[in-house]
Amino acid sequence: MKTYQDLQEGLNDPNIFKAIFLAGGPGSGKSYVVGQTTGGTGLVTINSDDAFEVMLKKAGLDAKMPKSEEEPRDAIRNRAKKVTAERKGNAIEGRLGLIIDGTGREYDKIVKQSVQLQQLGYDTHMIFVNTSLDTALLRNSKRDRTVPEPIAIKSWKDVQSNIGKFSQHFRQSFIVVDNNDSKEDVMTPVFKQIKSLLKKKVNSSRASAWIEMEMKRRGITKKPKGF
Repeated sequence: MKTYQDLQEGLNDPNIFKAIFLAGGPGSGKSYVVGQTTGGTGLVTINSDDAFEVMLKKAGLDAKMPKSEEEPRDAIRNRAKKVTAERKGNAIEGRLGLIIDGTGREYDKIVKQSVQLQQLGYDTHMIFVNTSLDTALLRNSKRDRTVPEPIAIKSWKDVQSNIGKFSQHFRQSFIVVDNNDSKEDVMTPVFKQIKSLLKKKVNSSRASAWIEMEMKRRGITKKPKGF
């Protein structure tokens, strides 16, 4: 027999129907920024790199990603993407809050995902982690798993070319973080911005309809916070 807590699971998870996209090239410090600005929000992080790195290590392949290991590495990357896609699908099925980690290199792909989530009732936001090319390359060179420099440079340029378009799509939900190792505290203001966005009431009629359907299905009478 399910307990009241079991019935509430999902509906009362923090920040359901909220999704934050991350953008920033290799070495931009996205993981650091997320750790500093989204802690305690209960958002589920979707990042195929996490699974990829675990599988890479388990297979005994070099984290520096030499050309000689390209074939087995690509097979592992494909498996990691499948695992991550399944995890993302499960999270979306429960309308859980999401952090979708990516480089931001493919503008059309990200905007398509954003629109699809909005059609389900999600509020979508973006954190764009901005660094100089020199900073990005220096950090990339110090990582355990590095990206070849020519690829890192192209990725940085591609991401930078999308900043204006992302700003237009996400509008007031677009946050730029200058992560160039400035002595100024840039994380606290960003943390406050994110908390403010997440506190906003979800006004989507589709989200409300889903909530009402789930409440009826589970026999719940009290709506979750934010609705």
